[in-house]
Amino acid sequence: MNLFIALLAGGSGTRFWPASTRDLPKQMLPLAGGAPLLRETYDRVLALAPPERFLVVTSERFADAARALLPEIPATNVIGEPAARNTAAACAVAARWAASKAPDAVLLTLPADHVISPAEDLRGALVAAAAHATSSGALVTLGLRPTYAATGYGWIRLGEALAQEGGRAVHRVAQFVEKPDRTRAERYLADGGHLWNLGMFAWRADAFLAELARCLPDVAAKSALAMDSIARAYDGMPSISVDHGVLERASVVDCLPCSFAWDDVGSFAALARHLPKDAAGNCAVGPLLAIDAKGCIAWADADRMTALLGVEDLIVVHAHGATLVAHRSRAEDVRKIADSLGQAGLDRFA
Repeated sequence: MNLFIALLAGGSGTRFWPASTRDLPKQMLPLAGGAPLLRETYDRVLALAPPERFLVVTSERFADAARALLPEIPATNVIGEPAARNTAAACAVAARWAASKAPDAVLLTLPADHVISPAEDLRGALVAAAAHATSSGALVTLGLRPTYAATGYGWIRLGEALAQEGGRAVHRVAQFVEKPDRTRAERYLADGGHLWNLGMFAWRADAFLAELARCLPDVAAKSALAMDSIARAYDGMPSISVDHGVLERASVVDCLPCSFAWDDVGSFAALARHLPKDAAGNCAVGPLLAIDAKGCIAWADADRMTALLGVEDLIVVHAHGATLVAHRSRAEDVRKIADSLGQAGLDRFA
């Protein structure tokens, strides 16, 4: 099996402002208390392929930072997108790259900003998914067995069970489901036939490109230019997610259910799930002094400390010359501040 791995490291992570900025996005930050998320993603799967078989697709602005985080990967294997064109474009370019390396290339495509453990469970699932994609020609997605009625994730409705791959079940995908309301999410959780959509894929490069040509001919045509000129490829490239543009229209899509621990680390509130807490439930990146404080999350640049006195359930962040103070219940709304900086004449802090 000629295995190649693409890490999708675009996006800005505006819910992590001011730690995350337009020049230092979420995936370049150590949000789980260890290495930056992109580095951790690579480390989890580096045993599956040599460095020259990895590709990073990121924003043009972040390409140098990605190369610095992953010096093992050839510099030319970091592609900087000149414009944001969503995941269909990134997956198309990655498939073109893999196919150019080997006609029978099998490509794993992974987001670079998730936290997953244990790593060996993920690797086992990816190897099984790749083996199934190799033998069947299907596009394969990983689905996670849900632990609560999530309304912020897309879901997958499982269809018929297929032959097992490496001791792991494989199902036909019956339907991709948009982010549901609470009532539907609770029903999905109870029925046992739905999984969270993780955005992790395995497919033969030729099989994906064939479906891309059928489902999104404009993206297919543009992506064919990428190996010669990424600027020409992205000039006028349609912007659509690979889920909506390809997977929901593809001839055969299969799903491999998984049960490892997973977190997309969507906001500062998620840090409480990964950082050590003191007796009052406070956690921090950087030095913290908390007196009569409870349930707070703090983040500070390396040369700064945070002091909390008599407060509860706050997010306090100081980074890049800006300070954020928000209630934990408003963690998802931090993006509103990041999106409003230009209008407020504060674009230098974006």
